[in-house]
Amino acid sequence: MIDTHAHLDGCDEPAAVLVERARAAGVWRVITIGTGLESCRAALSIAEQEESVFAALGIDPHQAGTEEATRVGELRDLIGRPRVVAVGETGLDYFRDTTHRRDQRALFEEQLELAAAAGLPVVIHTRDAEDDTAAALAPFSGTVVMHCFSSPDLLETVLERRYYVSFAGNVTYPKATELREAAAAVPDDRILAETDSPYLAPQAVRGTRNEPANVVHTLAVLAELRGVDAAALGHQIDLNADAAFRLSQP
Repeated sequence: MIDTHAHLDGCDEPAAVLVERARAAGVWRVITIGTGLESCRAALSIAEQEESVFAALGIDPHQAGTEEATRVGELRDLIGRPRVVAVGETGLDYFRDTTHRRDQRALFEEQLELAAAAGLPVVIHTRDAEDDTAAALAPFSGTVVMHCFSSPDLLETVLERRYYVSFAGNVTYPKATELREAAAAVPDDRILAETDSPYLAPQAVRGTRNEPANVVHTLAVLAELRGVDAAALGHQIDLNADAAFRLSQP
C-alpha cells in the first residue's frame, strides 16, 4: 500500500519513526509534500534519507502574494533531484480568500509551466475554486493528481480529462455523502488514497494526529464503498501510483 500525500515535515514525530510504523501497517511507500521552499527542502531531505519516501515539491496557494511566491526559480532548481516525483501541491483555494485570487492564479500557472517543462505530474489543491481550477488546468497536457478530492461538482470534468483522484480521511466521515458517492464513481485505474498527514485523520482514529499508517483505514472504506476486496484495491492503487508518479517498486 502507498500513502500518496503526507506532510512528513509537519508531523510531530521524526519521519523515520512514522515510516517504520507505516511499514508495520503494510504501507511501504509514502510521497511527502513540500508546501513552500523550506518545507520543500525538508521534504526532499526526508526522501533522500528514507528509501521508501518520495517527494512532491510546490508552493501552496495560501502563500500567493507573499515573498514565498517569488521563489519559483528556487523551486525549479529543486525539482530536478532524483527523489522528486511531482510538482505540488499547487492550485487555488478561495475558501478563506486570504490572498488575492489573481495572485493565486499567477502562482498556480507558474508551477504548471514548471511541471510541463520538467515533464512532471502536478498535485492539485483546490477548494471553492472549481471553475478557475478547471480553466487553469485545461491547457496542461501532463499528468494531474487531484489531492484530497473534495469537489464533487468537479468530478465530471476530472473524469473526462482522465485525472487521478486521491481520497483522504474525510471520505471516511459518515456525513460526507457526496464525497463517498464520488469515491464509488472513479474508475479503477484513476483512484488513489492518501492521509494528508498530520491532518484529516480517518474516522477510525478521528481526533488524533494523522500519519501514513492510517491510510489503511481510508483504503478499507474506499473498498467498502466500491464493493471490492481491500487488498485488491490496495494493489490497484499501488499500480495507479506507479503510473501517475513513475515510481519504483519497494
